[in-house]
Amino acid sequence: MLKKSDAAPPSARRILAASLVGTSVEFYDFYIYATAASIVFGPMFFPAASPTSQLLLSYSTFAIAFIARPLGASVFGHFGDRIGRKSTLVASLMLMGASTVAIGFLPSYAAAGWLAPALLCVLRFGQGFGLGGEWGGATLLAVENAPPGFKARYGMFPQLGAPVGFIAANGLFLLLGVLLTPDQFKEWGWRLPFLASSLLVGVGLWVRLKLTETPAFARALAEAPPPEVPLLEVMTHYPLQTICGTFAVVCTFANFYLATAFALGYGTGPLHYSRQVFLGVQLAAIGFMALGILWAGVWGDRTTPRRVLMWGCVLTALAGLVLQPMMGSGSLLLIWAFLSLCLLMMGFIYGPLGAFLPGLFPARVRYTGASMAFNVGGIIGGGLTPFATTYLAAHAGLASVGLYLSATALISLVALFFLKKQAE
Repeated sequence: MLKKSDAAPPSARRILAASLVGTSVEFYDFYIYATAASIVFGPMFFPAASPTSQLLLSYSTFAIAFIARPLGASVFGHFGDRIGRKSTLVASLMLMGASTVAIGFLPSYAAAGWLAPALLCVLRFGQGFGLGGEWGGATLLAVENAPPGFKARYGMFPQLGAPVGFIAANGLFLLLGVLLTPDQFKEWGWRLPFLASSLLVGVGLWVRLKLTETPAFARALAEAPPPEVPLLEVMTHYPLQTICGTFAVVCTFANFYLATAFALGYGTGPLHYSRQVFLGVQLAAIGFMALGILWAGVWGDRTTPRRVLMWGCVLTALAGLVLQPMMGSGSLLLIWAFLSLCLLMMGFIYGPLGAFLPGLFPARVRYTGASMAFNVGGIIGGGLTPFATTYLAAHAGLASVGLYLSATALISLVALFFLKKQAE
């Protein structure tokens, strides 16, 4: 964190607050879907012969947003690099929020037949499209306003939106589980977190509408006209940064959704823990992710963000090897310890990305380049992880799930190795 003597002026504090609040809202919206997909959407929207089949169908809708994210990244990146960061940030937040609130009004399969899951898929696409433009804009808002020597610490603020959004989402589901009966929760209680998103979006919009453009974007416009097609310039002039940047984030997404969506489905399914108990375990572990992000921000400014990311990948690969004995033990204490370990490593492989990915591209195409790498990596690393890990656990055992996590860490480590010149 910043020293008192280095305290940011009010305008800088407002910028950091906007980057944090916006991503917190966006990730809240995304995580309530992940939670609902694990515990509600299967029986609510899909007829199937077994609970496992329903869960797999539910997780397949989860993946739709990851397909939409690079499309959102290209569209919002296009306008973010041409007309500015502020307007695209506002638009992405509104789209994400509107899609989330609308999910709260959907009918069930029993009431509307296949129209219900079809509408769910459309709105899930809207969520992903909006988030595709959110992360890149929020990180640029922070790092393009950072003073020298503080890019990693400024860049960690939008990353902190992940644990904040997770705590808000799972905390609300946990509270509803305490206050409502199981029948009330299944009938209408699950809708409340989606409807509550409208309040959070209002707060995010209020903060963001007070922003101005970043100095880096203003300088880029002064030096040359904006690119006609930013995505084309990224793909033709920066292919190594785009490809390796994409694979560098694979481990990040795989780690997080294994420790959250897969773990929740496995804990409340084969391990037979109640939803409230397992959500409580996850909430007790998520603080380690925030700790890891803060640690990585300071470490990244003292060394380089790339070096922190590489250490995080190595440690995550090792963590995958202990998944089976710890998760498979059935002990809540050991499960909490494993989730805490994974989420601490998540801080090391997620926290520095806010400074690392934008640093791979010049300001004129930075929104597009960083957003595309981040969101295409999300498809590879996160879109199929809940589905793939649930299938592996059911057919090949937990040890295969741990090897899956280790393999994604090694993929990201290799990609980071090839970016030494570009990153440092």
